[in-house]
Amino acid sequence: MKKKIWIFLIIFASLSLLSFSAFSYFGNTTSYNKNKNVAGAIESQDLPLTPKILPLDIALYDKMLNELANNPPDPIVYETIKVTEKDANGKDITKNKKVPVSPQPTFTHLWPVKTVYPNAGAILPFNRIIAYYGNLYSTKMGVLGEYPEAIVFEKLKNEVKKWEEADPSTPVIPALHYIAVVAQGSAGDDGKYRARMPYSEIDKVLAMAEKINAIVFLDIQVGFSTVEKEIPLLEKYLKMSQVHLALDPEFSMKGTIRPGKVVGTLDAADINFASNYLANLVKENNLTPKILMVHRYTQKMVTNYKLIKTLPEVQIIMHMDGWGGEAKKINTYQQFIYKEPVQFTGFKLFYKNDVFEKGTVLMSPEKLLKLNPRPVYIQFQ
Repeated sequence: MKKKIWIFLIIFASLSLLSFSAFSYFGNTTSYNKNKNVAGAIESQDLPLTPKILPLDIALYDKMLNELANNPPDPIVYETIKVTEKDANGKDITKNKKVPVSPQPTFTHLWPVKTVYPNAGAILPFNRIIAYYGNLYSTKMGVLGEYPEAIVFEKLKNEVKKWEEADPSTPVIPALHYIAVVAQGSAGDDGKYRARMPYSEIDKVLAMAEKINAIVFLDIQVGFSTVEKEIPLLEKYLKMSQVHLALDPEFSMKGTIRPGKVVGTLDAADINFASNYLANLVKENNLTPKILMVHRYTQKMVTNYKLIKTLPEVQIIMHMDGWGGEAKKINTYQQFIYKEPVQFTGFKLFYKNDVFEKGTVLMSPEKLLKLNPRPVYIQFQ
């Protein structure tokens, strides 16, 4: 009997290796399988598969953060000193000479950000996430709802491959980024100007993600509601190890003007609530760290960024969400992401809006890797 079991396991393992593709990933501390946090091997024939999470490699974590920071070399500082030399006739002459200062001054960089170390099993910075964004009800909100499933998978696979080739040292994780709470132009029954997607739609996205071994982000556009009211309604999904959270300040309305008419805003207090909520779920359900992504492309979209608190259970990505030509996008990234550091960064690419102007093309992985800091999350709409 035992011999048959081992033969089955060997065959299963061989088939698993053959089916490995760009949609399978292995991070620094764990591997991901469907909607379970599974890694390691069977400890006993009488026990089910259990997570095997290796301790955080702090040295590697710091090394990769420094690489992501992508800081230019510090300039050499010189001082001018007077030196005495002899001319051709043997006469002493005094000259000014520039020599490097010793010791050289230490320069302070905004990146990498000094934050708490994450718990074991953290996705970042050991991987890069490539995500398709949208809503299944709409062909206008992003590529996720624009194309049939098979085309979405093929296009996403191609983007993953581009990043694997551009940065082979960083494993790539595919993601589906689904707008689970959608801001709308009509008030709705409760006057909050937002529509909550049925759980059946979220289940469809989870089923899609399972087919390609992708993680899932549930995005919230609160309208005149609040993150305090909307996040708990998604708790059953956020308890799943492969599901993460995103907040969109653009559609968080603090005044009286409805969504879509002006750009909304979230404060550090809103982001901290979301982070603390996720952290509690991580601790209560013995999960690896969650990711909290926050959209941003203007100054006022996020207020009091210095008060945003990082936690071992949650990794925060501030995501550049602006569209337009390359120069405009890079400037937005520098002004509102680089200058107000939180933890990690993301960068959004629009298949259509970024190439409206004649002669413009979508930014390539090679160009994005030149950014300071390098984004760990790339989203396509």
